[in-house]
Formats: sequence, C-alpha cells, structure tokens
Amino acid sequence: MTIDLFRYEGKRVVVVGGATGMGAATARMASDLGAEVIVLDVAPVEYDCAQSIEVDLRNQASVDAAADAIEGGVDAIFACAGVADGTAGIMLINFTAQRHFIDRIRSQGKLNSGGSVAFISSTAGLGWKNNRERVADFLSNADWAGAAAWTEENPDTDSYGFSKEAINLYVVQQAFPMLKAGHRINAICPGPTVTPLAEANADMWLTFAADYREEAGVDTLQPEQMASTLIFLCSAAASGINGEMLQVDQGHTNASLYDAYDAPIVKMIAGDIEWDFAALGFE
Repeated sequence: MTIDLFRYEGKRVVVVGGATGMGAATARMASDLGAEVIVLDVAPVEYDCAQSIEVDLRNQASVDAAADAIEGGVDAIFACAGVADGTAGIMLINFTAQRHFIDRIRSQGKLNSGGSVAFISSTAGLGWKNNRERVADFLSNADWAGAAAWTEENPDTDSYGFSKEAINLYVVQQAFPMLKAGHRINAICPGPTVTPLAEANADMWLTFAADYREEAGVDTLQPEQMASTLIFLCSAAASGINGEMLQVDQGHTNASLYDAYDAPIVKMIAGDIEWDFAALGFE
C-alpha cells in the first residue's frame, strides 16, 4: 500500500541528540510509525526506546564506543544534536562528532542498503555558498583530529553559524558518493522552533522572524513539525530526494531572499548583501 512508504515497520533508526527537543520528537514519531529506536545523548532519555546510549560528543572515544554499542544494521541516522554559541566544543558537538559517528557506522557496514541520513541544519547556515571555500577547507579534514585542529587554528569558526554551514556543504558533497553506496543524505533548515535550546536563547532565536509570523498569522514552529519532515526524508516515500537542505520555516527565507517579504537580515545571513547593523537597529 502507498501509505507503507511513509511507515517504519521493521526498521531500526538512530537518533543522535534525542533526549529533548527536535531529536526527542523525531525518536517518538519514528517509534509511533513502527521503528525500533536507538537514542544517543549526553542527557538522560526519559521516554521508552529500544536502546539509549550515553555519549559525549566532545570526546572521540565516547563517540566510537557509542557506535560500537549498536549491534546490527540501521536504516536511518537522524543527526539532531545541537548547542548554541557560548558552549565549549560547539563545532565538535554540532558537526564533527556527528560526521564521525556516521562515518564509523558506515565503515562498519551498519547502515543498511537503502538507508538514509538526515541532519538538522539551520537558516543560520544560509551563507554556506558564499563561504564555500573556507567551509570546504574545513571539510577537507575528514578525520576527527584534523577537523578539531583546523577549528582550533580558526577559532572564529567554532560557532553555531559555521557548524550549520559545514552541515550544508557536507550534505552536498556526500550526496553522490553516498548514493553510489546505496544511501541518501539530506538536511532540514528549521526556522525558529520552540525547543528547550531555543527557549534558553529566546531573545535571539525566538524573536527572529517574529514580524513575519505575526503578519502571516502563524504560530512559532514546534518540534513535531521538524520531526515529521526528518521522518519523511528518511522514509521510502522520499527515495528520490538526496543532497537537499529543506527549509522548514513557513516560507520566511525564500520570501525574504526573493523580495516577497522585506527582511534584510536574511539576505545578510545568506551573504547577498553586506551586514548593516544600523539598519537592523544596532549602533
């Protein structure tokens, strides 16, 4: 039946960063759709799942141990871990460790044929195309040690925005080689979403695009809206989608980039225009 393309019966999935927020919503939704769910997080997992594994994404040995603790094949990896600027080791957590985990699972032959990977990126990574040369230089360090050393040598990139730019270019770079191996990789770029992380940074994160939402008459996005998109991208229903960064932001980004809505900050983040802090109300 066609509906089976969207379901997860008989599948095993891994959710990295699944204790709270979008990751928890994804894990619960996958379980509701029939999946056996394995959750990785440094925080306790306070809901039922097939297996929970404690992992410190700032520590390579911990990430290796988490990958090794997964027995048998998996059909999807949801890379949902993320922290905000000001957190020590943000590049390790938001990107490097999750890339390393995916690479280790694949090298061990644990990502089943037809399996998929889906990252949570962000609209904060819109500038990846204009910053492509520098992001590509970072990504050329394919192992943990090289990537960590590069970040230490370029401390301004140990940031939320750069971590999301790295995810976006990584997805583009890996789409073809992963497809040849029988796998797919995609990402979502959420707009402001009500999660514990966003609420802890509410003055910056949840006020972004507030004028757009007010004028459109829509509420701030919820974790389940991100989860459903991630679940779709790793389902058989999305078998033709690969190497995409899907905006899940109620249309705010494209409306702003293509002049259907006036939001200069979006063009600034994307690198389409120069930053003008005075225009944004900052002196």
